[in-house]
Amino acid sequence: MPNACVVFSTLPDVEAARKLAKSLVEERLAACVNVLAPCTSIYRWQGDVREDGEVPVIIKTTAERYPALEAHIRKHHPYELPEIVALNAAAGLPDYLRWIVDSTLDSNPPSQP
Repeated sequence: MPNACVVFSTLPDVEAARKLAKSLVEERLAACVNVLAPCTSIYRWQGDVREDGEVPVIIKTTAERYPALEAHIRKHHPYELPEIVALNAAAGLPDYLRWIVDSTLDSNPPSQP
């Protein structure tokens, strides 16, 4: 089974989320990025409890591409400390997992899932 993973992050607004999503797919660091509806995040930062609107994203990639994806997010994310949480896919539709791998290979143009 291909070594797919799902990465979660949040951005301050839809424009920033779409911009990051597009760059990740264009650079073949992600096969797909879902830009979700805005939400409210309540969190502790620098000793204070804060509440802000954010836009969550779900990124599909491979474990092999994860280090480059993380570096790209860190470089292009507007937050000082961006949320980057990766989970390995324990199982999934084999054809979809293969599409993730194919879509993140530099030399293999992918087809639609």
